[in-house]
Amino acid sequence: MKKVLWVYSVASLLIILSCSNKGSTPTPVTTTYTPPVVSTTFAKGADISWVTQMEASGVKFYDKNGNQTELFALMKSLGFNSIRLRAFVNPSDGWCNTTDLVAKAIRAKNAGMKILIDFHYSDVWADPGHQTKPVAWASLDFAILLTTMNTYTVGVINTLKTNGITPDWVQIGNETNDGMLWEDGRASTNMANFAALIKTGYLAVKSVSSTTKVIVHISNGYDNTLFRWMFDGLKANGAQWDIIGMSLYPSTTNYTTLDAQCLANINDMISRYSTPCMVVEVGMDATQPATTRDFLTDIITKVNSVAGGNGLGVFYWEPEAYNWQSYTLGAFDTSGKPTIALDAFGN
Repeated sequence: MKKVLWVYSVASLLIILSCSNKGSTPTPVTTTYTPPVVSTTFAKGADISWVTQMEASGVKFYDKNGNQTELFALMKSLGFNSIRLRAFVNPSDGWCNTTDLVAKAIRAKNAGMKILIDFHYSDVWADPGHQTKPVAWASLDFAILLTTMNTYTVGVINTLKTNGITPDWVQIGNETNDGMLWEDGRASTNMANFAALIKTGYLAVKSVSSTTKVIVHISNGYDNTLFRWMFDGLKANGAQWDIIGMSLYPSTTNYTTLDAQCLANINDMISRYSTPCMVVEVGMDATQPATTRDFLTDIITKVNSVAGGNGLGVFYWEPEAYNWQSYTLGAFDTSGKPTIALDAFGN
């Protein structure tokens, strides 16, 4: 009888314990994101050229806790160490002219950032489909255009120097897939002219600051055929550059493929031209910050992995843009706080 009671008691206890375990709350599993580890010289950058225009329109920026924060200091706190700023020749609204450029460059320097100046050589945006001459340069013959470009470039770099700014990098043109200063400098119809423009810009920068590295920048960093065509043509026509710059704007579904192609292209550029590379523009859907962080983690890791330290950095294009000019590839939420996407640039 005692044996039967003992078995019954043990069975009852097991049932009670089983029911107790089923009713307990499982311990949540938490994961901590770790940013990619990069070399100490790797540029973790952002183009935030809209900042002064946004501020003038009343836009404010906040840290992750909702505290209003000056944007350059905020970017520094997020792990960024470099700022890219565009330069327009004579924009009708004044934004990104030389005065505005210098004001932002001073703020970047005061925040302890390295500085990349992006010359568009236009009064407005320059990109693969739009390379319009400044209005004041429109009727110049090519020889005078080269002289005018030199004078303008030297003038901007000297103005920066007067204000205590020596750019670490300068782009001669922005996304110049088919050259710049059309039609004179359209690469597909006159590569020699485009090469002359690049050489003029290169020598203008070096005449003021021999330590500043000069970048030639085209988009679609995954497109090796485009890059070979462009840099074979420039090399054959005597152009000079220090760094090849790339843009990369994949979707949330194809970034792993394009990142791999971009890395292969970078390695080919280094082998073919003995030139280091930098991804000077990236961006992705602002409404998908977790996927954007995965993309940034992947591309930063890949660029940093390039042998010999020849993958120089990655720059996010206008991450601070929120509720602004319908831009959808920023990395701040609608309340003005950085999203987890930018954790990829963290320390």
